[in-house]
Amino acid sequence: MARFLASSSRAGEEGLMVNDPVGDMIARIKNAATRGRSKVSTPASRMRARVLDVLAEEGYIRGYQLVQKPGAFPEFEIELKYFDGQPVIAEIRRISKPGRRVYSSIKDLKPIKNGLGISILSTPKGVMSDTAARDANVGGEVLLRVY
Repeated sequence: MARFLASSSRAGEEGLMVNDPVGDMIARIKNAATRGRSKVSTPASRMRARVLDVLAEEGYIRGYQLVQKPGAFPEFEIELKYFDGQPVIAEIRRISKPGRRVYSSIKDLKPIKNGLGISILSTPKGVMSDTAARDANVGGEVLLRVY
């Protein structure tokens, strides 16, 4: 009989299977911001890197870096951004999920919170913010919304 041990430690994560990697990263960012943490780590992948690039370009996070530990899966260490003690990311939500994909043409893409927030899209030209997608005149899958 096999035993599965649940651990809150991030050190033994190699057996963890995640069906929605971007959703997992969003949950980690939300939880870390709620707890007032300055940094949070998440397993590395190309899609996560593209989403983090957009978040950094738009000023929602300070930045991120790849951390490679010997014998472990590479991770991104994300530096969260705060303003007057409050997290810059007030709300971050996954829109398109594995069970329900949400696509939008550029004309159907509405501004978030009167232009204060952004949507992050996966387009044929790469992962980009809604403003960049409007400039490129391309629609795609709406991955998440940030405010």
